[in-house]
Amino acid sequence: MLGVAALSGCGTSDSTSSTTVTVFAAASLQHVFTELGARYESAHPGTAVEFSFAGSSTLAAQLEQGAPADVFASANPANMDKAVRSGRITETSTTFATNTLTIVTPPGNPAGIATLADLSRPDLRLVVCAPQVPCGAATRTVTAAAGVAITPVSEESAVTDVLAKVTTGQADAGLVYVTDAASAGDRVVTVPFPEAAAAVNSYPIAVVADAPNPERAREFLDLVTGPEGRKLLAEAGFGSP
Repeated sequence: MLGVAALSGCGTSDSTSSTTVTVFAAASLQHVFTELGARYESAHPGTAVEFSFAGSSTLAAQLEQGAPADVFASANPANMDKAVRSGRITETSTTFATNTLTIVTPPGNPAGIATLADLSRPDLRLVVCAPQVPCGAATRTVTAAAGVAITPVSEESAVTDVLAKVTTGQADAGLVYVTDAASAGDRVVTVPFPEAAAAVNSYPIAVVADAPNPERAREFLDLVTGPEGRKLLAEAGFGSP
């Protein structure tokens, strides 16, 4: 269920002194966090950053069940709050980015999607995120605010799964974050819609209370929230907190 990207160190390969920082991060952060992980490793020889990318609700549940981790980055405050209630996060989290939804279609937009209202067509194969996932909660918010009733053929556990259904031709349209649409490049057509402003997702990050490597975890968090992290996030299409 978890998409895991384990990054090898860019410096020394001395395994006797190696340290691993485990980062649980929302699936929509995969591209930019992978780059930040590589940069962190380059600056900290002997330290490897291992990522578990998945829907934030899945990661919060993993933390509640005791999964070891050093850092948690969620795509919304609600799932960070779950980690707080389970006792795995005890510090005040830091909001480091924002994101909004957009419509994506296969190349050429064969279904002719132009507006959010078009997603209500009964013949449309629409894929969205499941309600418990931040992008799914945002989908419910924007469609309810716009009075658009949708009937998706599938509800996915991560926004990257929605994108994959569209890029592989299994769906006529999907609702994903603008950052995911940007990362897909010419594999999708992006259809912005003004109603997306009704649901702006804020991304919080925090060091896990029982982090195996709290000092290294803090350094990674500082990289994400500092100038270098903010620059990469902006380049990926994330909004400022």
